[in-house]
Amino acid sequence: MPVSRLRRKSIALTAVAAAVLLLGGCTISQSDSGSTGPATTTVRESEAAIAFTPADPTTPVNPLSPIRVDVTQGTLTSVTLTNPEGKVVGGITTPDQTSWKPSEPLGYGKTYALTAAAVDSQGLPTTKNTTFTTVAPNNQTRLYLNTTGGQSITEGGTYGVGLVVVAHFDEEIGDRAAAEKAMTVTTNPPVQGSWYWVDDQNAHWRPQEYYTPGTTVSVDAKIYGAELGDGLYGQQDEAVTFGIGDSHVSIADDDTKMVTVYENGQVVREMPTSMGMGGTETIGNTTLSFWTQPGTYTVMDKANPVIMDSSTYGLPINSRLGYKESINWATRISTDGIYLHELASSVWAQGNTDTSHGCLNLNPTNAQWFFNFSRPGDVVEVRNTGGAPLEVWQNGDWSVPWDEWLVGSAL
Repeated sequence: MPVSRLRRKSIALTAVAAAVLLLGGCTISQSDSGSTGPATTTVRESEAAIAFTPADPTTPVNPLSPIRVDVTQGTLTSVTLTNPEGKVVGGITTPDQTSWKPSEPLGYGKTYALTAAAVDSQGLPTTKNTTFTTVAPNNQTRLYLNTTGGQSITEGGTYGVGLVVVAHFDEEIGDRAAAEKAMTVTTNPPVQGSWYWVDDQNAHWRPQEYYTPGTTVSVDAKIYGAELGDGLYGQQDEAVTFGIGDSHVSIADDDTKMVTVYENGQVVREMPTSMGMGGTETIGNTTLSFWTQPGTYTVMDKANPVIMDSSTYGLPINSRLGYKESINWATRISTDGIYLHELASSVWAQGNTDTSHGCLNLNPTNAQWFFNFSRPGDVVEVRNTGGAPLEVWQNGDWSVPWDEWLVGSAL
């Protein structure tokens, strides 16, 4: 066979082989015609989209800031929030399974791990993870809900119609408005009331008028997580609910030298008294007053007996007017030591002459009766005496006119 014919045949066979190779490199999808070959597979992603709040995990958040997991085009199947110690934080999911939030407060200065899983309408799953950190306070403050006598208000306790709520912080508050916004007082029946800042650590709350007997008072101080100025945060929430008992209002009138005691508006006892002798005494750089200052006091606490020591307020025991005695049936009404108390040695003066250093002396029977009758928050109004008016720091909250009281609020 001629060479030229052999070359043409070789070229033709090579072309056929190349065509076969090209066909072998193609993918032929199956069709209704029944042709066979490898099938193309498409993997569909879940349509459920999970979103976290906070969205930025790099910025520390307040432990009371909204922490949420939300899903669109799907439903949540699980959410796990874990603290650094490995404890799972409880949470609440909405009935439609589209949103979740913690059911308990988070801690300060902790990094939490958050994992969520969801499925779309076709049941295809998706998961998402994040971490975030809560703020670490420079300092924290504890709040105490007290009477003006410094005792904790008792849950479910009964108090007088003039009780003043004292919110005492163990650190100075830089942002009084923030603290006041966090402290809510509600009463049943409702009354108008307000906070009054005595200083940077003490805010007092009272109504405009004396409570009505039977009133229920609830104080809810949600200070945890509240930034109170200069990096100071509330350490924990505090709350208390108490009741108001019968109206006990006593009028101590220096014109008559009598203490008239009213219960729910009716006179129940009249007691002769000897009040402050008046005048002043200067000891060193301190001038002491011996008046029973005029104003509206409340019962703070009581003791039987109480040791009365004049040196505690700057009058030496060995001075002309100094003393240190054990006194029975003593009911305290001021921070600087004014009591209604027994003093048998001044019975001769009770009802006619003022002889005390400022206290209201009573005979033994009346002092014991008043001691047993009184409760914290009962009102004692002192009238027609000399000396400077009673001040707030002396337990004179009710001596402040209402318009001035409102000015004392940070809000």
